[in-house]
Amino acid sequence: MSRADMAVNSEGGDWRLSDDAGERARLLQSPSVDREALPIQPETCRGGTSAVAAVFIVVNAALGAGLLNFPASFNMAGGISAGLITQMIMMVFIITGLVILAYCSQVSNEGTYQEVVRAVCGRFMGVVCEVAIAVYTFGTCIAFLIIIGDQLDKLIGAIAKESEAVVNAHWYTDRKFTIAMTAVLVILPLSIPKEIGFQKYASALSVIGTWYVTIVVIVKYIWPDPEVTPGYIPTRPSDWTAVFNAMPTICFGFQCHISSVPVFNSMRRRDIKPWGGVVTVGMIICLFVYTGTGVCGFLSFGSNVNQDVLMSYPSNDVAVAIARAFIVICVVTSYPILHFCGRAVLEGLWLRFHGEQVEVDVARERRRRLLQTLVWFFLTLVLALFIPDIGRVISLIGGLAACFIFVFPGLCLIQAKLSETDARSASWNALVVYGIVMVTLGAFIFGQTTTNSIYHDIIDHSDGS
Repeated sequence: MSRADMAVNSEGGDWRLSDDAGERARLLQSPSVDREALPIQPETCRGGTSAVAAVFIVVNAALGAGLLNFPASFNMAGGISAGLITQMIMMVFIITGLVILAYCSQVSNEGTYQEVVRAVCGRFMGVVCEVAIAVYTFGTCIAFLIIIGDQLDKLIGAIAKESEAVVNAHWYTDRKFTIAMTAVLVILPLSIPKEIGFQKYASALSVIGTWYVTIVVIVKYIWPDPEVTPGYIPTRPSDWTAVFNAMPTICFGFQCHISSVPVFNSMRRRDIKPWGGVVTVGMIICLFVYTGTGVCGFLSFGSNVNQDVLMSYPSNDVAVAIARAFIVICVVTSYPILHFCGRAVLEGLWLRFHGEQVEVDVARERRRRLLQTLVWFFLTLVLALFIPDIGRVISLIGGLAACFIFVFPGLCLIQAKLSETDARSASWNALVVYGIVMVTLGAFIFGQTTTNSIYHDIIDHSDGS
């Protein structure tokens, strides 16, 4: 997971890339007010991020809690073949979207995702993009709290060496109680500060935890637990629309596009060709991690796999218990970062709407920050207490992630090409058509997955009750 060490109201000139592994909070940072365009950056920047470092930053930005849902997504897609084919097709658009954003960053001379969208597509789309980022981070925070509840249930059982039925019989081990206590006692204090530089120290631990989960899932498939009996393993989709059920998880898992623009601008050589190599290598690494977890987790449990794959393993498994502890630490330290990002976007929207400059009155800024934090925190907590699994949340915010991967980059490509005054060649026409395809595909994925999620989570749930 990513980390940062800057304040919400930092000046644009202070947005420099740190040497720490954690980057997400600053990478997602929204400008508080309109500002002059940055001076054109030279192609080579002394002291910038190397290509190898950029690969690791991109990988760290992409890998996260979405890993837990990949085995279930293979089941929903209708088997390994359907899941892998869907991933490979989407990888083409994911990588080209990252390259398009870098190209548009060069054209617009802007340094963050939302600034690029705002400069290339206009103020209205810029506001839409910022609202989408706020909603996306809000939904991810809900998913983090749900994961905490899921994993703590199993961890308490492993520590107490009692069955889940016995553990759940106690009020102090109830899922809602453990979520609320962890959130109030740990997450809320970490979310209030104006700066979150301390989060950089948890970055390495989070990265280790993500890789450890993958290793555990693979090892447990090779040497399965005698208590685990896999269910039916589908080999083909039940119908042609089944593959779309896996798309929210894929989009949620590979979404690092919001972070990509600042990473590109931090590189020593800000050129499209080396950047294309960086994102290709980075996404291939992520593909192996997600595929390894997805395939091995799916084959281990088949149709019985839980939306959170770690929930499918017995509570008394020590290796899995360690993986659960890593995941809890990962999401506990990542929630404040995602909240920081959402709060920064809301702060920027507020100041733009009121035509205000960066807050000078410290007392007013503190009151507004506390109010934003408390409202955000308690809304996510209440929703997490009554949403049973992360699959429902990912199905919603995964569709929104498709907008960051397909829709906004596609719109930026179309607008950037239309603004060119050169003669319109065959390559120009091809790029415009490709942008239209990206927007259309992204809009379809967003509409289909969101509608499907609402139907199953609300209508079917109501009928069942």
